[in-house]
Amino acid sequence: MATIARTDNVARALVILLGAAVFLNYVDRGAIGIAAPLMKGELGLSEEAYGVAFSAFFWIYAPVQFFAGWLCDRFSVYKLMAAGILLWAGSTFLMGFAGGFAALLVLRIMLGVGESISFPGSSKIIARHVPPERRGMANAAVAAGIAIGPAIGTLAGGLILGQWGWRAIFFAFGIATLLWLAPWQAAIRKLPLTGHRDAGAQVSVGSLMTQWPLWSMSIVHALGNYCFYFLLAWLPLYLTKVRGFTIVEMTFLATLGYAVQAVCALSYGQFSDWWTRSGRSEAACRRWMMVASQSLAAAAILGLAYVDSAIGIGVLLCLAGAASAALSLNLYAVAQMFAGPRASGTWVGVQNAVGNLSGIIGPIVTGIVVHRSGYDSAFILTAAIAAIGAIWWAVGVPCIRQVIPD
Repeated sequence: MATIARTDNVARALVILLGAAVFLNYVDRGAIGIAAPLMKGELGLSEEAYGVAFSAFFWIYAPVQFFAGWLCDRFSVYKLMAAGILLWAGSTFLMGFAGGFAALLVLRIMLGVGESISFPGSSKIIARHVPPERRGMANAAVAAGIAIGPAIGTLAGGLILGQWGWRAIFFAFGIATLLWLAPWQAAIRKLPLTGHRDAGAQVSVGSLMTQWPLWSMSIVHALGNYCFYFLLAWLPLYLTKVRGFTIVEMTFLATLGYAVQAVCALSYGQFSDWWTRSGRSEAACRRWMMVASQSLAAAAILGLAYVDSAIGIGVLLCLAGAASAALSLNLYAVAQMFAGPRASGTWVGVQNAVGNLSGIIGPIVTGIVVHRSGYDSAFILTAAIAAIGAIWWAVGVPCIRQVIPD
């Protein structure tokens, strides 16, 4: 009993630290969006150049996911997580020294390499350590990190931006990320010497790639991410340059939406675990939660193009946050259901790679659309993509059950 309790305690610590890692992941990748109102002018970046710099992160982050997921299923996922964070923390810090477009581009690519381990690694660890009846809250910790990262990052970064300028944002965020390594090393030293430290049986990548559920999830992942990255990359510029809000007002409006997203993620996780423990279908819960949330995202994003008041924008950002919470929770929980413990790393690596192609394409497309047609057209396009995501969850994702045997 003592051994089981000790193992459970270590599992809880790992889940909390995974949530913290994803929190730092989104703080660091979103820093460029917070810095944009001042950085863009100082470095002489056009809308198209800024879109390219933002998307450069995904040029390497997306394709490296294939390799990162494969590594997680074959080597120590715990050491891989630590190495990834070390690289992305250094890249974030060095971005504070960027003197032009080229340096910014290279460092965003390095950031993408480091952060590529986060979601395959997190899903591998959750699938290995967490039973189905606690899967909701474990993934909610990751989903909350996705929301709290932009929330705290936007709030802290906006305040730093107003007080000390854009370079200080990258210095502060890079140092903060490095501090995560100490508790992580302490937690993994408490793992049993057998079972959890071993890579386990290998899964054939070729057989995995023939699974339609993997590709259906990859498609819906890309549709959902397009909307999330649109707001992450362009909301600060939109609120300050088009709507005329000050940096402080922009900071609090954006933070409000992310805060709602974090609270909803934890609530959804608790609800889905209760639903599963009660004997109801976990698959049905997650599917229809996503249909509703993507429909809500479409309505909220479309409304942002036409609402002028701060209150109206705040309400719509809260609704968008509530929708994004379900997305970040269920994308990985459903992937773990399909893949099982043996293949979760590789599965999420492939799914995240395809899903983040929207991070490459989206900012560039938005930059072109904004330059040629204005922000209204960009919001309409993004809302349409969210609506397609709702339809895909309803009819494109097949029956949700484990397809890779243990």
